[in-house]
Amino acid sequence: MAKYKLPKPGDLSSSINYNPPAKDWMDIPVEFKPATYPAAGKEKDLLTVGFPNAHQWTPEDEDWNLPEGWEDTIIKGIEERLSKYRSFKLFMDVCVRCGACADKCHFYIGTGDPKNMPVVRAELLRSVYKRYFTKAGKVLGRLAGARDLNADVLKEWWYYFFQCTECRRCSVFCPYGIDTAELTIMGRELLNLLGLNINWISGPVAACYMKGNHLGLEPHALKSNIELMIDDIEDITGIRVNPTFNRKGAEILFVTPSGDFMGEPGIYTCMGYLMLFHELGLDYTWSTYASEGGNFGFFTSNDMAKRLNSKIYAEAKRLGVKWILGGECGHMWRVLNQYMDTWNGPADFLDVPVSPITGTRFENAKSTKMVHITEFTADLIKHNKLKLDPSRNDHLRVTFHDSCNPSRGMGLLDEPRYVIKSVCNNFFEMPENTIREKTFCCGSGSGLNATENMEERMRGGFPRANAVKYVHDKHGVNMLANICAVDRAALPALMDYWVPGVGVAGTHELLANALVMTGEKERTTDLRGEDLPGKEGNE
Repeated sequence: MAKYKLPKPGDLSSSINYNPPAKDWMDIPVEFKPATYPAAGKEKDLLTVGFPNAHQWTPEDEDWNLPEGWEDTIIKGIEERLSKYRSFKLFMDVCVRCGACADKCHFYIGTGDPKNMPVVRAELLRSVYKRYFTKAGKVLGRLAGARDLNADVLKEWWYYFFQCTECRRCSVFCPYGIDTAELTIMGRELLNLLGLNINWISGPVAACYMKGNHLGLEPHALKSNIELMIDDIEDITGIRVNPTFNRKGAEILFVTPSGDFMGEPGIYTCMGYLMLFHELGLDYTWSTYASEGGNFGFFTSNDMAKRLNSKIYAEAKRLGVKWILGGECGHMWRVLNQYMDTWNGPADFLDVPVSPITGTRFENAKSTKMVHITEFTADLIKHNKLKLDPSRNDHLRVTFHDSCNPSRGMGLLDEPRYVIKSVCNNFFEMPENTIREKTFCCGSGSGLNATENMEERMRGGFPRANAVKYVHDKHGVNMLANICAVDRAALPALMDYWVPGVGVAGTHELLANALVMTGEKERTTDLRGEDLPGKEGNE
């Protein structure tokens, strides 16, 4: 891919054009614009997990080295999924093109490209469905909105289905409840049948399959990273925490996204977990086998997501824990809330989670046996089980980004806000139509947080950044909190580009700053080593 310099923010925003195109969408060929698409998946990664038709190719090539008879593979793939998933058949048939979703996608808002309207993105696939699976399409062809499947159509699918983060914002506004993210999932599954994956999905999937986490960290590397965090915690608090790994008989298995093990700002969230659990005296253990809560397999196929998700239950059973506690992650919790029990359950070898600190029985986790960390922490705060000093976060003016999957996919809306408001004195909401169920995406989810597609990421994240800019300008907000590892990895670049001066933090980093630990020394800095308010110049 040729080198590309990202335009200045003003130039990028002024280039957005919402004027209708002169031609019908079917007559506009796909154009692979620089920095708007990811790199192709590598053959070795596809072979590692047994994906079909693994081969070398690049999106820039005219010839994608498609296997012989690929058209039949796609048509049969559609037929199989129509019979397997009732939602797929329903969503293919019920859309009336009302346009309610048209301006709701962050990629359309950031690009002005009509094919990024959810209704048109769905038509990319629906038009082929009509041609081969409906009488009207077979007889009337284009008059019925149908078109033949060919290589140009396939390339169009690949380009636009990997410009959808599966955030599901469009589904909130659809009067028929069509979930375009489900159609993106189907489109990506079909492309995967031909070996047309992307590197930032297939690579982490292969690493997770072989090593247990997306980063491919070996057990000793994972433990070493956490030990470095333990050293930092001791420097800041004077307390040395002592987590365990792969310990049989622990009450709780803790699973978090691997993004928290490596790199800023995720490591500060991980330090927050360690400090909280030490203060509680929690009987928990980490696993170096199920060392990944996230599930990039979900961005490839339902089958791959199921295979990766199974590691969590398998390890819980092997270690003999009672229940599972999960960290701050996005797709981890959509998968868990909507699919886990169907794919890998029932988890009848585990207990319904009960907090050993408050006695609260988490009935909402009765089926999956897995509790979200912000539910767990909010319950602790509600029962006055933590000593907190919110003034330690007074150098921060915080807003909260509802990560798409926990918010729309799980309904986890109030718990993280409750935690943040309990540990921060300065909290400000973004505009109402940009938060909670209507939240805008970071623009880099669903495996799109690579570097080679940076312009598309900045365009896709523009609506979220615009809302942050509003509270930054009005209230002086300088920290964007969230509960998603992908957000913690992707949002810093978005903020640096659109809203310089706004940092990104996990919710449990803020909690750890405010947490007054038993026996701690006088703290002078937060987890990032920055002076606490009133402690400037102290060592």
